[in-house]
Amino acid sequence: MLIFAVTGMGGVGKTALALEAAHRARAQDWFPGGTLFVDLRGYDDDPVTADQAVVALLDALGVRDEELPPTTDRQYDAYRALLAERRNRMLLLLDNASDPAQYVPLLPGTDHHRVIITSRDRPDALPVRLIDLETLTPDESVALLTRALHDTDERDSRPGREPGALRELTCLCSNLPLALQIAAGMLRRRRHRDIASLVTAIRDAGDATTVLDGGSTGTDLYGRSLVLRPVLETSYRRLPPDEARLLRLLCLAPSAETGTEAISALVGLDTECVVSLLEDLAARHLVTPVRADNGTATAARWRVHDLVRMFGAGEVAGAAELREEGEAARERVLNFYVRWADAADDRLRWLPGMKEPERFGDRGQALAWLDLERTSLVGAVGWGREPRFADTAAQLAVCLGEYLEWRRYFADWIAVTEAAREAARLAEHGVNEADVLSHLGNALWAVGRAVEAIDAHSRARDLYQATGNRHGEAMAWNNLGIALQEANRMEEAIDAHSQAIDLYQETKKRQGEAGALNNLGIALRAAGRTVEAIDAHSRARDLYQATGDRHGEATAWNNLGVALRGEAQVQMAIEAYGKSLAIYREFESWYGEGQTLTNLALLHKAAHHTAKAHAAWLQAADAYNRANAPAEAAQARSSAADLDA
Repeated sequence: MLIFAVTGMGGVGKTALALEAAHRARAQDWFPGGTLFVDLRGYDDDPVTADQAVVALLDALGVRDEELPPTTDRQYDAYRALLAERRNRMLLLLDNASDPAQYVPLLPGTDHHRVIITSRDRPDALPVRLIDLETLTPDESVALLTRALHDTDERDSRPGREPGALRELTCLCSNLPLALQIAAGMLRRRRHRDIASLVTAIRDAGDATTVLDGGSTGTDLYGRSLVLRPVLETSYRRLPPDEARLLRLLCLAPSAETGTEAISALVGLDTECVVSLLEDLAARHLVTPVRADNGTATAARWRVHDLVRMFGAGEVAGAAELREEGEAARERVLNFYVRWADAADDRLRWLPGMKEPERFGDRGQALAWLDLERTSLVGAVGWGREPRFADTAAQLAVCLGEYLEWRRYFADWIAVTEAAREAARLAEHGVNEADVLSHLGNALWAVGRAVEAIDAHSRARDLYQATGNRHGEAMAWNNLGIALQEANRMEEAIDAHSQAIDLYQETKKRQGEAGALNNLGIALRAAGRTVEAIDAHSRARDLYQATGDRHGEATAWNNLGVALRGEAQVQMAIEAYGKSLAIYREFESWYGEGQTLTNLALLHKAAHHTAKAHAAWLQAADAYNRANAPAEAAQARSSAADLDA
């Protein structure tokens, strides 16, 4: 006997798949003895027991009325005897089981027949062949909705007219077949309205289950319920208390995918206990394990389906005691993120002589953790719009600035700093608004919004001055100078960088002084004062070397090379670029490498070294690609192609 178990979350299409498989098998005469089907209603309030089901199965086999054995034991005996006597193979489909006790007594006592079980829970206690169903891919979801509309009316042109709205609708349905089926039904009834109108309704409601359940017809052709929330409720209500608590708290996490450590902080339990509970929830298809890239069997992260997240968050919001439990959980995980983001930021900024940060032994480890947690970290900063989390979220935002700039995640950087600015205004103590304004100004500058960046840095400078924070004021002057350069206000930029240098010298912040000198050199060069620029970059390089800031040194070497090229000191410029490249590659600073290679290509082109210029531009394109800078990569490739023309 071969037993197949089709498992997956509620609404993923287990029954539909099993029925379709049964129909196709019958059509090909795989089961000449016929098919037996019983809906065990395992997640209803009154599930069908095995004793009830065996009576229905005997009835389907022709045993009824006075022929039905009077006792349960004899009914099972008769059932198994009939199956054993059947020479023609049969298919037994036991649908919607929630407990092995519902179906184990119904399994044939022979290996001649085949069995399909559908369940939201994995039947790990039995030797069955498992078929775990996942949600559809976005393309599959689009195809399903398109086919559903065209099957009703082949003239329905909405899928072709509104591909963007159609794809957004599938996303709002979280690619869950049940939700897509309900959405298709609503679109059929709303045939005179566009797809975008349904998308807008769901977005305005903020909860897909509310809109879809409100527009559902109730049942499908098989009499199955076409509603989302009861499907989720029945799964949740059957959970033991500790699993139910973990699930609803996990639904409050800042992103759909969360690391095991963060979940431990969220629920306030040790990792071993949390992993055990998560494995139980995964067996019920309420969470999905995400394996580590290193090939280990242990899940590093766990994903919650979007519709489950909406349901869980709604459960928490609906009861005062659960709301307080949820707020405390969010506070714990936010503190967890701040602790390790701060340590990672310390590692990214670490220089010889500084205290060794916690946990992260090198930059690679810090970047790897930040890359893995980025979505959650950015989402957690958004909590700062609530007074309870404002101070901690603002701290987290400041910890992320260096990383987001390094990885060039500028959209995230702006979102984080704007959220943090609101948080800083709400915070009772801790990070002040000037720090956040400085980060916001840098993010705005990075995306070319110079006027807004100048405004942000000017206000940061004024706030630092008002509080007597000389080091903060120096930083603000330096950042302001960079933004002024972007606006082509070079004389003002030179003055701003000079102010910064004076303040850094006053506060004995040599690394900050090096950065201000480097930026001063860029402004001087843009103003045509190349000789002064060479001096500024040389002094910056020496200070970076003295403080052990290798990455800063690479930047100074690159800028020095540009200034030397302006004075026709070609060989010295090539040597400077070479030193810059060596350090950037050591740090895997791909964007910096791309900039230096671009400058080297320009130098070779001016010297009519076409082959060298071509090679440098292609290398620059590769570096820019790795740095998440597609526009710069395309420009480098175009420059290389122009040499071939």
